[in-house]
Amino acid sequence: MTSKEAAIAVWRAFGSRDADQIRAVLTDDAEWLAPPANATAVALGVTHHMVGPDAIIGFMLEDFRRLFPHGMQVDPISVTAEGERVIFEQRQRATLANGSAYALDYVFIFEMAGTRVRRIREYMDTKSGYDQVFGTVEPGQIV
Repeated sequence: MTSKEAAIAVWRAFGSRDADQIRAVLTDDAEWLAPPANATAVALGVTHHMVGPDAIIGFMLEDFRRLFPHGMQVDPISVTAEGERVIFEQRQRATLANGSAYALDYVFIFEMAGTRVRRIREYMDTKSGYDQVFGTVEPGQIV
C-alpha cells in the first residue's frame, strides 16, 4: 500500500465514526495540529493541538458534533503524495449547530508511518472560518 492509499484509508476510518477503526489508523503518539485560536477550537473550548489517539478520537466523536451536529461533507480537490507525506486539499461544508451554513477550504498534511498517521497539520482560512462560526455572535454563545 502506498502512503497515498494509506492516507486515504485514514480519511475513510475518520468517516466511519468508529473509535476502534480510527484508533487503528493512528500511531500511539499521533498528534493533530491546527492553527491556534481557530474558530472550531474557540467555539468548542478545546485545544488546537491534540496529542494521542484518545484526544483525537474524543474530538472527532464528541467535541466536533457539538458544532457540526449533522456531520461534515468533504469535497476532495486534490491529493498529492511524496514519500511519507500526503497533502489533501478539500472543501468542507456543513450546517452549524446554530443552523448557519459553513463552507471552507482546508489543506491537511499527513505524515504517515506505514499505514498509520503520526502527525496531521491542518490549514484553513481562519478569518473566514471565524466569521462563519461566530458572525456577530460573541464566542461561546453558539454551543
